[in-house]
Amino acid sequence: MTDPICRLCTMPLRHSLVDLGATPLANAFVTPEQAAEGVDRAYPLHARVCEHCLLVQVDPVVPADHIFSEYAYFSSFSSSWIAHARRYTAAMTSRFALDPESLVVEVASNDGYLLRHFQTAGLRVLGVEPAANVAAAARAIGVPTEIAFFGRDTARALVARHGQADQMVANNVLAHVPDLFDFAAGFAIMLRPQGVATFEFPHVLNLLERVQFDTIYHEHYAYLSLLVVERLLLSVGLRVFDVEQLATHGGSLRVYACHLDARHPQTQAVQALRQRETDAELDRIERYHGFSRKVAAVLEELRAFAATCHDQGRRLAAYGAAAKGNTLLNCAGLCAEDLVCVADRNPAKQGKLLPGSHVPVVTPEALIAARPDDLLILPWNIAPEIIREMQPLRAQGTRFWAMTPMLHAL
Repeated sequence: MTDPICRLCTMPLRHSLVDLGATPLANAFVTPEQAAEGVDRAYPLHARVCEHCLLVQVDPVVPADHIFSEYAYFSSFSSSWIAHARRYTAAMTSRFALDPESLVVEVASNDGYLLRHFQTAGLRVLGVEPAANVAAAARAIGVPTEIAFFGRDTARALVARHGQADQMVANNVLAHVPDLFDFAAGFAIMLRPQGVATFEFPHVLNLLERVQFDTIYHEHYAYLSLLVVERLLLSVGLRVFDVEQLATHGGSLRVYACHLDARHPQTQAVQALRQRETDAELDRIERYHGFSRKVAAVLEELRAFAATCHDQGRRLAAYGAAAKGNTLLNCAGLCAEDLVCVADRNPAKQGKLLPGSHVPVVTPEALIAARPDDLLILPWNIAPEIIREMQPLRAQGTRFWAMTPMLHAL
């Protein structure tokens, strides 16, 4: 069998980062009836790294329109993410002197969680969202939203209807894009000559250092560094002029980009992060070797913990029907026999079963009523928010845990 091809530089992919086996789509929740019919299909989940351009990527075994046309993730159900969006709005409006004539375009705008803040500030906004059900939620709160996958053709059509954008936002979408060049080229088309685009994405350095393999799933086609993103943007006529390191999603980057001849000077933060990535050897293929052994150790500890809970008669539950949790549970081979339930605030997930593991998804109130002995917080990146919400369980004596990456008491 021939090696797969890198989606950035088209060279053969000969190096494996980690092979997680066959798992279902991380956001493909099923009803009890569907589970009984066996519709929970699994796909290979294998992350590789290109020795030429150092892009970490999963094999593209599932087309994007099979994942994102209907989507179970709604950003507005995380209060910490809403606060992040509010801070972003204030910072961009001030730094780039956005005013009521400015057009702010968000790509992968989800349920309008961010654009509504710009809208409240009096700016013109436009969302671009491929998932029809999520776009409908944005439209319901008055955020104008186009249902489309973003790329060159979409950008040209949007410019014809709405004009070019002063500010473009792409939060946690770059990793979800199968065709990176087409996606990035759309920003070059839609951005005004002095406009600014920001891209937020989890930093691959944290994936490696903190063994965040649970952030690997089929809809995350790529795992990114500044090294890779600068190369991508330059290929379509955009340059990086600033970068911030954020705490979101276990450690993310916010990259600021503009046209090559725009007046935005490059900050010292760009060179500093380039140096940090070089010091961490992200530019050497050897840096990516040995990751599978670390993943195996994490999974073995989780299995042992679940077995201990079972042997001691302790009832284990989870909080957060998040994609990262589904990767973790499915790779560890845990199921409804190991966890009594998982709670989530999103009504679209409640009453369904987690893909693969078939753990029932319940309301937070139902979780509190179930009085589990131990609670595993699956979206560890928002653990403080969840701990505050679940204080009634803490008062009842429930022990809180997270895999970060090894089992850790909270």
